[in-house]
Amino acid sequence: MRPSAVLFDVGNTLLEPHPSVSVVCQEVLAGYGHVADLEVIESLMPLVDAYYEDRYRADDTFWTDEEETSSVWVGMYSLLCERLGISDRAADIARRVYDEFGRPERWRPYPDVVPVLSVLREAGIATGIVSNWDTRLASLIGGLGLGGLFDVVISSADVGLRKPDPRIFTLACSRLGIDPESAVHVGDHYYADVLGARAVGIAPVLVSRTGETPPLSGACAVIRSFRELLPLIGLDG
Repeated sequence: MRPSAVLFDVGNTLLEPHPSVSVVCQEVLAGYGHVADLEVIESLMPLVDAYYEDRYRADDTFWTDEEETSSVWVGMYSLLCERLGISDRAADIARRVYDEFGRPERWRPYPDVVPVLSVLREAGIATGIVSNWDTRLASLIGGLGLGGLFDVVISSADVGLRKPDPRIFTLACSRLGIDPESAVHVGDHYYADVLGARAVGIAPVLVSRTGETPPLSGACAVIRSFRELLPLIGLDG
């Protein structure tokens, strides 16, 4: 049965950093007079990611507050500076990285995003975004030329709720005027996306852009691209 609406996460689902997080960091560092080898920066990215995951596991409510969200980013990239041996203005550099990722030019939609969203809308299926993101999300989506493809865009920092809190999903459905049981949610994070959506009766779909099998993926449908979403909901690709 076709859903009334399909909701989407953003990072690693709709958008990817452009040209990459490591390249953006290298460019920001150069702007502050620090020359860093790209391979060295890339080798340190797992530490940056681990910093985020540790904060996320400890207390994910930082996503509900703009100041707290930015502080996590500053912590992540201050750690990168520390490991690169940079102490001078490390917090300023880290904040600049955060600022850069508020610019549309630093993101790009995956190639299958616009075609599949167009199919959904032509089929009369509403589309929306529910994402743990800062308050720049709506302007970012608009700046990428994607605003007309979504009926609602909800960021955690804007509404003071974060995934997997069921209330953020209920809010999205309310704004769309649909019952949660008639919706599908697509995201890349089992805890935030799958558990959060399922808690209110929304059918979850886990997307793995890397092609790797996500942990706990046996508990829901898993796709590698949006093209695989269409037959799951009764549409032709």
